[in-house]
Amino acid sequence: MALRLIEVILPEERKEAIEELLSERKEVLDVRMQQISGVWKHPVRGIWYGSFQESQILITILAFAEESERLLGILQAKFSGEKGFRINIVPVLASIPKEEIASDFKAKTAALIENQEAKGARLSREELYADIAVAANLTKVYVVLVMLSAIVAAIGLLNNNVAVIIGAMVIAPLLGPNVALSLATTLGDFSLAKNALKTNLVGILTAVAFSIAIGFFLHVNPHIPEIESRTRVGLEEVVLALVSGCAGTLAFTSGVPATLIGVAVAVAILPPLVSFGLLIGSGYISLSLGALLLFFINITSINLAGIITFFAQGIFPQAWLERKNAKKSIAVSVIILFLLLAIFSAAIFYLLKNGTR
Repeated sequence: MALRLIEVILPEERKEAIEELLSERKEVLDVRMQQISGVWKHPVRGIWYGSFQESQILITILAFAEESERLLGILQAKFSGEKGFRINIVPVLASIPKEEIASDFKAKTAALIENQEAKGARLSREELYADIAVAANLTKVYVVLVMLSAIVAAIGLLNNNVAVIIGAMVIAPLLGPNVALSLATTLGDFSLAKNALKTNLVGILTAVAFSIAIGFFLHVNPHIPEIESRTRVGLEEVVLALVSGCAGTLAFTSGVPATLIGVAVAVAILPPLVSFGLLIGSGYISLSLGALLLFFINITSINLAGIITFFAQGIFPQAWLERKNAKKSIAVSVIILFLLLAIFSAAIFYLLKNGTR
């Protein structure tokens, strides 16, 4: 079970207030968790007080990562207006004595199995936002990785080499901006949405540009199985993209390493995108449209699945007005994405009916 150190900086005169708040919170959690399991006490493993600077104190709280969001919300609601107020969240690699943590972990696991609230266990909204916002940044490294992954994918497709194509998907940094776009929609955060869209667009255009260039200079056989399969679209591709979107989102919210999950997202985006570029570069316009349709279906499904997953996990803004705006953003986005998916699905049925699949 992951641990977090929550560091709270407050004016010195507010020490009694936070001591009282944490004491009250501890009692509430004790009662609540004892009712659930009769064993485990509460998710806060320890509280320490110390001096930070002149007239300021530092309160350090050790807590389980999945249980930290409610505590952060209470602290922000109570002290956000205080001068010099700040909260830092620090991942904990290990805590000693480990026996105590292990014992609590076993008890907590048993309690969570009985408790339906365990279904929504995840990182705090603040930590999740920080991780995803960084992953959505447009950087030189991101552009270079997209370029390299497009080149490797093109080589794999042209040589009908599945292993090389998988290697390209490992390189491709496509998970971050797509999950960021879903989170931005769920929170109604237009700044994050703008950043994610820009990063996504640059990545897509970079992959297409390099693929077109490769297709122009190299002979492309459209009947290579790995390329031809990307020009034939079926409903199973929609299912794959929806599952990939859910898996990528859950990887971020649960705090597990997202690298391998990112391959699932890349498999739905990179190969059809590179296939489209290769076919366009070699003059196979009509065949390239199938790969383009597959790409649009996948990108739509991934973002729709991400929004639904964030919504199902109860990730919303704290403020009432922001939450109201976020719900409007979710409703509008889901409707648009469903309409797009319906249009793309109709195109699939049309292709199947006319025997072009």
